[in-house]
Amino acid sequence: GGEIARDGRNVIEVEPTAAATLYPGLDGTGIPVRGAETEGVRGKRADGTARTRGARLATIRSADGRDREGEPIRDAGSVTHNAAIESIATRDTDTEPAAFARRVLREMERRDFFGVERRAALGDGAAWTWNFADGRVPVAIQTVDIFHARQHAFDAARALYGKNGDLARQWGGRRRDELDQGRLDLVIAELHKHADHCGEAARNVTYFQSNRARMDYPRFRAQGLCVSTGAVEGACRSVIADRLKNGGMHWTVRGANNTIALRCAVHGNRFDDFRERRTA
Repeated sequence: GGEIARDGRNVIEVEPTAAATLYPGLDGTGIPVRGAETEGVRGKRADGTARTRGARLATIRSADGRDREGEPIRDAGSVTHNAAIESIATRDTDTEPAAFARRVLREMERRDFFGVERRAALGDGAAWTWNFADGRVPVAIQTVDIFHARQHAFDAARALYGKNGDLARQWGGRRRDELDQGRLDLVIAELHKHADHCGEAARNVTYFQSNRARMDYPRFRAQGLCVSTGAVEGACRSVIADRLKNGGMHWTVRGANNTIALRCAVHGNRFDDFRERRTA
């Protein structure tokens, strides 16, 4: 018989599997900060300035159980979090990884990431996540979150046929089905037809082409791998946004990072260890 695990809504029976798999997930979100904290920082305002600073967040979790449909589910209590307003980019001339890259690598070592049987990195398709994975954890299978991939297809559909039209839903639905079936060539070919007159279609040609190997969803599912970044997406909200992105807040980077550290410790069930280290 299987163990009992909770998926957040229902108690379901899962069967343990032979393979032990760890999933690092990477994402980011903007934190509202004081004006002095954005000096020299490029942003999305029309004049190129910023009003937020980007917080990087990494989760590591296991998912070795299966639900009744055979889909992998997150193991209860397995998620740990690391986050900070820090850079993850490393220049060619740097001799050491950037600050946030070091943070993630320390957590991987603590979780024995390189000692488990399988490692699968999950991301939303942002270039910085795959630059980190390629450079620091090339042993990990790379997977673009399937819901982000579908969203890109529907973004192109709405750009082509309008936001609420039946044609947009039909066109986007066909691309979604092709993604699920692993027929990326068809998705890219359909986008190519519109790339010369639709900027969104052209951008998504690049998106799907550059992530082609990370979207082989039938193969990943056949291997029993997760194809969703739900853990890190949810953590961006519950660990960071729910506390640091409320109305009228403007943080210093130091204050934000101190609060984020506490939030990560609490949500990852590691507050006692955190407190003991700080006390010592």
